Amino acid sequence: MVIRTKDAEREMIISSLSELFGVLSEGERAHLLACMTRRLYRKGEIIYREGDIPRQLLCLVTGKAKVYKDGVGRSQIVRVVKPVGYFGYRAAFSGQAYITEAAALEPALIVKFPLALVERFIRSNTQLAWFFIRQLAQALGSSDERTVALTQKHVRARLADSILYLRECYGTEPDGMTLCSRLSREDMANLSNMTTSNAIRTLSVLQQEGLVNVDGRRISILDVDELRHVSEIG
Repeated sequence: MVIRTKDAEREMIISSLSELFGVLSEGERAHLLACMTRRLYRKGEIIYREGDIPRQLLCLVTGKAKVYKDGVGRSQIVRVVKPVGYFGYRAAFSGQAYITEAAALEPALIVKFPLALVERFIRSNTQLAWFFIRQLAQALGSSDERTVALTQKHVRARLADSILYLRECYGTEPDGMTLCSRLSREDMANLSNMTTSNAIRTLSVLQQEGLVNVDGRRISILDVDELRHVSEIG
C-alpha cells in the first residue's frame, strides 16, 4: 500500500533528493512534493514487472534494489540500484513498457513522482532535462562496461568484477574490507552471468587465493589491487 510521507521522513527524503530539487523552481518543487508518495518494500518484493506501463519516476532513498531480466532457468541482474538512484523512467521516456523487472534486495524505501508531471516540467526546465540526460548517460556508460565484463571475461574475472562493482555501488563497512551488501549466491551468480554452482566454486577459489574472505553472505576484500588485476585479465 502506498502512503503519504510523515514530516520527519519527508524532511529526510527532501535532503536526500537535494540534487533533483536543486534544479527545480520553487513552484515546481512544491508541486512535485505535493504529489510525492513513498513505499517501503520488503526484501524480495517486486517493485515493477516486465510488461508493466511506467507511470511514476522511482527513486531509491534507502536500502538496495536490483533490476533484472528473467531468462530460461535463471535471471540476469542488469544492475543494482543504490541510494539515491533514479530508475524506471527510461521506458517511459522512450514510450515503452518495462523490458526488465525490479525487486528489493533488502528493505527499500522508494519515493515516487507522477511521470506525467515530471515530463511536463522537463519540457519547460532545461536544467531538469540536463539532470536526466546526465542520469541516462551515466547509466548507459555503466551498462556498457558491465556488458563487456559479462560477455568477454572468463568466469573468475566476471565474479571479481561483480565484487568490485558491489564495492563501488554500496561501499564497505568501517573495516574498509567487508562489503555493505549481502547478496545470496544465486544473486551473485545472476550478477556475474554464471550458474550458482560456478559462483560458489569461483568464490571459493578467490578465497583460497587470499583475495577475499567469505563468511556466509559476508564478503570481505583482502587484496583489492590483486582482485582488480583478476577482474582485468581473468
